[in-house]
Amino acid sequence: MDSADSRRPLARVLVSPDRILRTDVGIRPFRPSGFVVRAEALGDKLLVHNYGHGGAGVTLSWGTGALAVEEVARSGRTGPSTSSGRGPVAVLGCGAVGLAAARLLQNQGFGVTIYARDLPPATTSNVAGASWYPHLIADEARRTPAFNAQFERAARLSHPHFLALAGDDYGVTWRDQYFLSDVPDGDPWEETRLRDLFPDPRRLEASEHPFGARHVLVDSMIFIDPHIYLAALLRDFRLAGGRINVQSFATAADVATLPEPIVVNCTGLGARELFGDRELTPIKGQLTVLRPQPEVDYAVVTDEDLYMFPRRDGILLGGTFERGVETGEPDREAERRILEKHQAIFNASRW
Repeated sequence: MDSADSRRPLARVLVSPDRILRTDVGIRPFRPSGFVVRAEALGDKLLVHNYGHGGAGVTLSWGTGALAVEEVARSGRTGPSTSSGRGPVAVLGCGAVGLAAARLLQNQGFGVTIYARDLPPATTSNVAGASWYPHLIADEARRTPAFNAQFERAARLSHPHFLALAGDDYGVTWRDQYFLSDVPDGDPWEETRLRDLFPDPRRLEASEHPFGARHVLVDSMIFIDPHIYLAALLRDFRLAGGRINVQSFATAADVATLPEPIVVNCTGLGARELFGDRELTPIKGQLTVLRPQPEVDYAVVTDEDLYMFPRRDGILLGGTFERGVETGEPDREAERRILEKHQAIFNASRW
């Protein structure tokens, strides 16, 4: 068969300033040495930390939630058993990490109350690009063998949950993703440890794709629409008897006043002030959202960390990672730069 006959048709993304719907800003909770899952005492309470996921909060949420539940079980502090189950646990935070931990605790029979300042759709998780890909997790120089093993276990525990949730109800779908590069590119360290979770990547000949890049690889990836996904998890949590208190805490002493004997801390960047983790570093990410194009059913990432993800609410253009920047205001110069770079990619498309 002629290669032209086997080409997958790819609709061109229309990139122009007049198609911009909005620009979303999210602040990632990054720790150079990696995320934290550990237990400690808070007065007479058991406090289990689960935070600092960097750019992989959605990706790792079910896995680090499972590790947090293991810490609860290991402690023997399961709380008083009642006719309605084990009792009670407080979860701090209502983003992807907090909701996954809460649902896993409910699955183990715990009564759970979520305490959070913000609820979906006002959480950082709601402005994530949210492909299932572990990214921006730790600085290479700070990683240890113990952390690498913990990361891999968390990722492998998390992945099956997204497979089970695939479908419209949770906004989880499979999509082809094209990686564009002008130089041969090796796998990042995260992917080398998880290669079997990314099915059959294939390097394409120039005749098999429309892009101007010298090297193009296509892979099948899981994508999550946070607005649908988080709303569905919140629904499931409430249907399972979970309670929510909209509440913020200024100090660890405030947390110690909660009635629950077990607390799981999923506050993300909030743990910096609440529990004194000065290693937590804000990393600002910015998404420019264009008007939806239902005909665009593929994703693109590049070796410059640019990406285009299509969703029902619009076309997401990303590619900013501002370390140490905590402002929630959109950077218009960054918006212009991201728009121009994506224009160059899709204007050069051959078909």
